[in-house]
Amino acid sequence: MTPIDSTAAQPPAEGRARRRRADAERNLSALLDAAKAVFAASGVHAPAKEITDNAGLGVGTLYRHFPRRADLVVAVLRHEIDACAEAAAAMRAEHTPYEALRQWVSRYVELVGTKRGLAEALHSDDQAFAGLRDDVAERLEPVVTELIADALDADEMVAGLDARELLYAIGLLGQPVSAADIGADYNQRMVAVFMEGLRHSPN
Repeated sequence: MTPIDSTAAQPPAEGRARRRRADAERNLSALLDAAKAVFAASGVHAPAKEITDNAGLGVGTLYRHFPRRADLVVAVLRHEIDACAEAAAAMRAEHTPYEALRQWVSRYVELVGTKRGLAEALHSDDQAFAGLRDDVAERLEPVVTELIADALDADEMVAGLDARELLYAIGLLGQPVSAADIGADYNQRMVAVFMEGLRHSPN
């Protein structure tokens, strides 16, 4: 009988490495999605096990990717910033210029206002989060500049506000408010009032 070559059944080393990378990428994506959901519901200090249970992974996998809680918070925020930036293209394609800007701003409020603890991280003095403000400016200012330019060209928005000023204003209006008599939609309502002041209605 011909002896069985135990190495013959094994895929090439390159194939195993690709599979490991693919598995790692899937795990990372699952962790980011789970952390986003858990942070929104329970805040950024939620137990690690709540995140890993949501992702269907072990706590060890979480700590291999994100040794510190701050690393995970930063990764989730950067993931959300990218998603927010990418959403602008579809809004510009599907809506009038002012409406595209208004809807994008509403999407941005969801980023800074409804994910408990993430807005605080964005405005924190903690050096672990120091690069986030630069990330927001680098990733989102060009997007907002285009949205504003579209609305101005269409004569649907009053002039006088640039992209950085708009992001800063919405960031302040989107801060979570903990007062018991303030409804969950408070931030969106305040931003809607602000945005209505920017709308230009030709006579």
